[in-house]
Amino acid sequence: MVSMNELDKELLNEIQWTFPLVTRPFDAIAKKFDTSSEIVKERLNNLKETGVLRQLSAIFDTRKLGYTSSLVAMEIEPEQLEYVANQINRHPGVSHNYERDHQFNLWFTLAVPPGSDLKSEVNKFKVLKGIKKIRMLPTLQLFKIGVKLDMVEDKKHDVKPSEEKKEIRNVNFEPTEQDKDFIRELQKDMEIIDEPFVKAAKNLGITEQELFEKMNHFQDIGVMRRFAAILRHRQVGFTANGMIVWKVPTNRISEVGEKLGSFPQVSHCYERPTYPDWPYNVFSMIHCKTHDEANEMARTIQGQINVDDYKILFSSREFKKTRVEYFVENSFSLEETIPAS
Repeated sequence: MVSMNELDKELLNEIQWTFPLVTRPFDAIAKKFDTSSEIVKERLNNLKETGVLRQLSAIFDTRKLGYTSSLVAMEIEPEQLEYVANQINRHPGVSHNYERDHQFNLWFTLAVPPGSDLKSEVNKFKVLKGIKKIRMLPTLQLFKIGVKLDMVEDKKHDVKPSEEKKEIRNVNFEPTEQDKDFIRELQKDMEIIDEPFVKAAKNLGITEQELFEKMNHFQDIGVMRRFAAILRHRQVGFTANGMIVWKVPTNRISEVGEKLGSFPQVSHCYERPTYPDWPYNVFSMIHCKTHDEANEMARTIQGQINVDDYKILFSSREFKKTRVEYFVENSFSLEETIPAS
């Protein structure tokens, strides 16, 4: 775990959720914390070097861009798990891939661009030895998405549904070639320098003001969820990352999902399909420092949503954690062929 001072923690709390879309953003952040922009840049560059700060960039909404995505659960023979995980990681649309402590022991997310068929891409993995079951778990309802790791101990929220849902204008978005250029540029990791947006504006052949206007517009219509920092959970001590899956009566799914999404401690919340061997239909993610803390948090949440049947699946190994690169097309194939039976 990386050592951080109080300013480091305060800065990380701030930029995980709000980042000033102005010419000199680090001046604005420094003013808020009554310090100098030189100190802010120095601290953030240090956090990047130590691996805590993974990326500072625009975060786009996969579905708004026309991409199709799904969580995929697999049951893999234990001795083949690492091999299968590493082969799956080769797919450019795989962003997160974890071993979890369950019969379904490999869980990954896969996103494919407009015009691609998600099921066909998943079927490409079937040639791999050791796969016993595949369950596709696409999002049926999205209640919340947005990780914010609370870095400051004395600022922790009570475990209760206290957040308001951000309203997004429901606008049909068909990205133009110009939009795609913009997205390709803004998804890059931003340099921590005095005027970091100058380069992006120059590369796109527009003014900084036009860049900010487009970013704000994309935020208003939900194409860009936010411009923010992404942290590496484990480096800052959040090693108990628990996926709490709930078996919710059908008539309560929306009510329970909305309530779960309003807990500050819940970073993601979705309705997903069920199968005879997988009865859980609502998924929520929490990030804690110990398994005991996560189990206690789940019990506290359970007491407020009144759903008795749930499990926590902890990630025991991280095989891949990255961001999907949008409109950077790569076709994917596995060279391996199915052995003759």
